[in-house]
Amino acid sequence: MLTKNHYKLIQSLKQKKHRQNKKLFIAEGNKVVHEFLNSKYELEYIFSTSKKYSNFENKFVYVDYFELKKISLLVSANEVVAIFKIPKPKKINFSNLVVALDELNNPGNLGTIIRLCDWYGVKDLICSKESVDCYSPKVIQSAMGSHSRVNISYLSLDSCLNLTENIIGADLNGNDIYNEKLPQRGVLIFGNESNGISTEVYKLLNMKLTIPRFGKMKKTNSLNVASAVAIMLSEFKRRTIEM
Repeated sequence: MLTKNHYKLIQSLKQKKHRQNKKLFIAEGNKVVHEFLNSKYELEYIFSTSKKYSNFENKFVYVDYFELKKISLLVSANEVVAIFKIPKPKKINFSNLVVALDELNNPGNLGTIIRLCDWYGVKDLICSKESVDCYSPKVIQSAMGSHSRVNISYLSLDSCLNLTENIIGADLNGNDIYNEKLPQRGVLIFGNESNGISTEVYKLLNMKLTIPRFGKMKKTNSLNVASAVAIMLSEFKRRTIEM
């Protein structure tokens, strides 16, 4: 049975400060919830209109459709809402390619980038402390469960970049990525949607790469940051396969 305390908890987790204080986040929909259930994430509660989740016993709360709709953060409620514990980030492996995000603001972009890291086998994603919360409901939905396979850390970028020799920035004025020799390891940094890489981090770059524009006009000012991540990771991974 859904209680007032359940409802209050779910409503509180819409806000970053409560997610951080309680070390909990919300996941919704069968696909996303199943991804977390099949991972090392620890379940706190699961609310569902289906009794197929009843094997979780004291963590399972059966709800009817109207109760589910009341607690759902989606436009159309989808059978299950679950609450999971936020794990501690693991140690970053700088011997592989790592993606870093400098003051990223858009939750949809972050969710897509987490999914892209998962797709291209990037195990570590670093977010600057000013970046959007990776456990916000919009990020969770956009990433579609890829949190379970990508280690996400929030750090001051300028304090951790001395742990690698290759500090690579996505920069409109950089060298053509298709003509450069690309390293197999290092940190590949993408900046804020409006302002790019911050001045402090930009000074630390020892390689700057851009995605060249094609066609006759070449009037487009920039690419969406998630699109840029997809293109650049594809090129880095293609080179690795061909080596």
